Amino acid sequence: MKARRSVRARRAVHRHETVAAGQGPAPVRSLRAVLAKAPLPVRGLRARLVAAFALVAVGGALSTGALAFREARNGVLQQSQDSVIRQFRAAVDAVAVSTPAAPDQLELQASVNQVLHANPSQGWRVLATYGALRAYAPSDAFDRLTPELLRSVATDRAAVFQRVSTAGRPWLVVGMPVTYDNGEDKEPRLSGLVMYLVVPQDTEKAYVTAMVTAIEHATLVALCIAVVLALLAASGVLRPVRALRGATRRMAEGHLDVRLAVHGSDELADLSRSFNDTAAALEQSVEELRRLEAQARRFAADVSHELRTPLAVMSAVTDVLDDKALRLDRETGDALRLISEGTSRLSALVEDLMEISRFDAGAAELHLDEIDLAESVRRTLASRGWQGQVQTRLPPSGALRTRVDPRRLDVVIANLVGNALRHGAPPVRLALGVREEPTGAAWAVIEVTDGGAGIAEEAMPHIFERFYKASTTRTRSESSGLGLAITAENVRLHGGRIGAANLPRGGAAFTVELPLHRDSAGVDAGAGAR
Repeated sequence: MKARRSVRARRAVHRHETVAAGQGPAPVRSLRAVLAKAPLPVRGLRARLVAAFALVAVGGALSTGALAFREARNGVLQQSQDSVIRQFRAAVDAVAVSTPAAPDQLELQASVNQVLHANPSQGWRVLATYGALRAYAPSDAFDRLTPELLRSVATDRAAVFQRVSTAGRPWLVVGMPVTYDNGEDKEPRLSGLVMYLVVPQDTEKAYVTAMVTAIEHATLVALCIAVVLALLAASGVLRPVRALRGATRRMAEGHLDVRLAVHGSDELADLSRSFNDTAAALEQSVEELRRLEAQARRFAADVSHELRTPLAVMSAVTDVLDDKALRLDRETGDALRLISEGTSRLSALVEDLMEISRFDAGAAELHLDEIDLAESVRRTLASRGWQGQVQTRLPPSGALRTRVDPRRLDVVIANLVGNALRHGAPPVRLALGVREEPTGAAWAVIEVTDGGAGIAEEAMPHIFERFYKASTTRTRSESSGLGLAITAENVRLHGGRIGAANLPRGGAAFTVELPLHRDSAGVDAGAGAR
């Protein structure tokens, strides 16, 4: 009786394998998922490029490492397994010749000892079974045999193997039935004798651990290289982007002649060329608009200037005719009054246009003087005969002083009060006071209110525009639509603020805030503006 070398493919019955923590490749989340949860600074272009390069490098290194690890591991285990099975088969072949067909316990133990002594330095554990007889050396060899392996050996004529792990230590278990050779053309017959081998695989485990460590080091090196490459790539990509950002900011500041240097023929170079073309077209369009605007301003100023002399003559003539209108017939007198009113309105319009042209040309100047604001308001109302039509709430004389242009302040108050009297309804109120901010800044606040219907919501954004009239019924009224525009320009010229709103109880409210110097503001400045 001898052991026959099986030509059948070996197969693993069942594998109990564990991989140490950290040895397998970790799952990599997508770049979009990583950046979506990142803080705001990580969402910059440079950070995204670095993150993308790093993730690609780590993913590539882990994928390559995982494939290399699997192939190398399988190769190491396969080579070790084949070597062990060859040695074990050779030892069993040598023992099977001298083993009786029906061995007893002593003969079975002798076969086990002979196989074990033939490979003393391998750390083998050998077990032999024949029916109910068991022989093994050393005594714990039978503990590594699993039910699956025992069932496979009982029904198979080829050697089978299984890798198991106990207490964190890997083992290779081989089961080899001894068969009778019945000739070349006949199937070998089982003898009933089965030899088992249990071999520790500590060396193979050390090889696998070394491969995992090498893969981790390679991944770290790949990550470092990817970060360096990402920084270099980001510098190359961000350089024209930064140049484009700087050029855009300069263009927003009014430097329309800014241009980008174009290098290469890639997408960024095309973007730079497109920006240059857009900037050139915009500069040309803006220059044309500025030319037309300057022409329009010059036209308005020239027309207004040319109209002043004939209007002055017409005003003088109408003044003379007004004195004689009472002595003329009714129709002639009415005609003279209409001419006089039209001339006065045209003169006021020309003066307003001249004032607007000075604002547009940047020629408007402030002639500052420290004055008593309350007294200035009283003089404005008195000079136009509005004392009985306007309810005032002013601080005592001398309590509120600051540096303003008296003429322009008179225009501001006159326009606001006149607008309330013409287009609002009684009572018209004017309040003057002081508002202090937590920063220490102080403002003189002038508020003019009326009891009319207020300002339509659709007209509110345009109330300070030139020639704008809130109501279509006013298109032929004596108002030119320039009063509030001139008022706003005068307030801004003082560094102040102006606003309009509707009161909850009805009526409109116009508020002017002028900067107030601390040494010019009285501590006990009367009632504040509402």
